[in-house]
Amino acid sequence: MIPQEKLVRILLIDDSPDDIFLTIEAFKRGTKIKQFHIVEDGMEAIYFLRKQGKYRDVPRPDLILLDLNLPKKNGKEVLYEIKKDTSLKNIPVIILSTSTDWEDIVSTYELNANCYISKPSDFEMFIKVTQSIENFWFSTVSLPIN
Repeated sequence: MIPQEKLVRILLIDDSPDDIFLTIEAFKRGTKIKQFHIVEDGMEAIYFLRKQGKYRDVPRPDLILLDLNLPKKNGKEVLYEIKKDTSLKNIPVIILSTSTDWEDIVSTYELNANCYISKPSDFEMFIKVTQSIENFWFSTVSLPIN
């Protein structure tokens, strides 16, 4: 569990400005203090996580929200890179995608995603989803916090 006053660092990997805005707005309604870092393509996500180039001073995220449909390197490729890297593999990765395709769901679990959530199209439902993420990942489970 994360103490109430602990800053939770979330890396949001998504290329849709609308989805980025909705995700941040929905999470603002929660109780934990959150800091979002946003990257909009798969290559930038890997650079961020490995602290390469302009990302050398970024903090390690406590949680990753990963979309599947990304430019340069898709979400499955990013997930594979994260989970094969011994220094990154223990960061929980939540797939947050518009895809409801069974193959996407199965393949991301095979790549060791921590969970798969289909993005709701309704904002009120999106708020409920983010609240459930916050309740479970930040209040119920014990995370390997830095």
